[in-house]
Amino acid sequence: MQQEQTNNGGRSRANQTRKGMLTNLQRGETLLEARGITKRFPGVTANDAIDFSIRAGEIHAVLGENGAGKTTLMKILFGQYQPDEGQIFIAGQPVDFKSPLDAIELGIGMVHQHRKLIPAHTVIENIILGHPNAGAVLNLSRAEDEVNRLCEKYDFSLDLRAKVWQLSEGEKQLVEILKALYRGAEILIMDEPSSALTPVETEKLLDSIQAMAESDLAIVPFITHKLPIVLRISDRVTVLRRGKVVSCIDTRDATEKSLAKEMVGREVLFRVERTKIERGAPILEVENLSVRSDKGFIAVDQLSFSIHEGEILGVAGISGNGQRELVEALAGLRKIEGGKITLEGQDITYANALHRWQAGVGYIPADRIAMGSIGDFNLVENTAMNYYFDEAFSKRGILDFKQIRELTTELVEEYDVATPGVDVKARTLSGGNLQKLILARVLSRKPRLVIVDLPTQGLDVGATEFVRNKLVEAKQGRASVLLISEDLDEIMSLSDWVAPIYEGRFMGKLPADSTPREVVGAMMAGIELDKQGAAT
Repeated sequence: MQQEQTNNGGRSRANQTRKGMLTNLQRGETLLEARGITKRFPGVTANDAIDFSIRAGEIHAVLGENGAGKTTLMKILFGQYQPDEGQIFIAGQPVDFKSPLDAIELGIGMVHQHRKLIPAHTVIENIILGHPNAGAVLNLSRAEDEVNRLCEKYDFSLDLRAKVWQLSEGEKQLVEILKALYRGAEILIMDEPSSALTPVETEKLLDSIQAMAESDLAIVPFITHKLPIVLRISDRVTVLRRGKVVSCIDTRDATEKSLAKEMVGREVLFRVERTKIERGAPILEVENLSVRSDKGFIAVDQLSFSIHEGEILGVAGISGNGQRELVEALAGLRKIEGGKITLEGQDITYANALHRWQAGVGYIPADRIAMGSIGDFNLVENTAMNYYFDEAFSKRGILDFKQIRELTTELVEEYDVATPGVDVKARTLSGGNLQKLILARVLSRKPRLVIVDLPTQGLDVGATEFVRNKLVEAKQGRASVLLISEDLDEIMSLSDWVAPIYEGRFMGKLPADSTPREVVGAMMAGIELDKQGAAT
């Protein structure tokens, strides 16, 4: 034990002697370099001889499909994983990270895609929690002064005494950034930084990232699926495919199409061809629907609309305007305050979720991890979640797992789910492959109404293209589709009709093929316009 303590202490002192060595480097000099990084897991090589570097004052984007090895590489650079082969250098000196503490000591910070905050604590408490200099007695006043100076430097607007549960997703993102900066981060790794943010929050974040890159403190390697953001903000782009570096180029030499082709290995269609089919009878009819939020206020306010057979209605809105409450009420997961819901003439207003599934409702939730799947169940068991009530797969309450396994195998092949087999746990799948599995088990039942919430959020370009094509196929199969998305390009590309939502009400129902994008964007902000863009 004493020997272990000595070794740890020695490593800490060795790292401590290097701490701050990044500060004196000049813009353009290499701060961090990874050479020949290889990391293997059972049955897969996640990183295969990867070379990667970060320069002072640079924003370096890392791109790749889900499962390409991006997150594994960044976890190695942050000390969460140790490479099987290869070496990391800081300011030209070799380093050996045994844990994230070693990386933090050397000025590396990481902002994870999934927040690591305590909702019941205040912003300032979350920022200083676990800080090595916090001491036995917390000095919140001093900490607030120090964090406020960081906020002023990077133009962050944040109430340090607010509880984290009270914050928007954009504000939570700032808390994570401040945690890293407060610990002295000079290299800041950000995993999918804008994946859960609204367009307005994304713009503010990008401004902050540019301010950090221009300063003498924060250098930003940038991981993202959103190619327009990459082209706008990064200096260099490294593309990974199947664990290997396929290119590292200056961003000014790249386009969306060229980057997508590098990521996927083929041409990618960014816009799905909107198909016109004959409009059928109403499938879903909603009359004066009102729904309360978890906090008790009216989130959906006397909403009335219908969706016909063979059409997609796209609901475009900034997060928090009633979309979540609407889809949960339609799926039978949230009690309604008033109104009526009819599915093909059948009143399902007070029907439970199981009855709605059996009646022909298919629901694909926004949160594919917490709501759409059970991580510790294998793929067969996850498929059974949409078939356990079907007599063809269940006899007297006993599931026929042989048939469900055969079905799962067929769906995995049809939906191109990348997996070693159907017995692996769902949590081992990448985000894109997990979404494909959820789509497969829902759409394979041929629902009459498909409710899909944020279907491509956080997915790479290849998975996004696949998901969008499957929704169009559902429409062509005479289903009606209710599409909830914060991606206006997605809404305009896929939908037949667009309904901008603001504070629980539709601002209109507009034909997608003839309504200017700017009109829809303004209505999302609560501005009433006609199709020509004039205020009404």
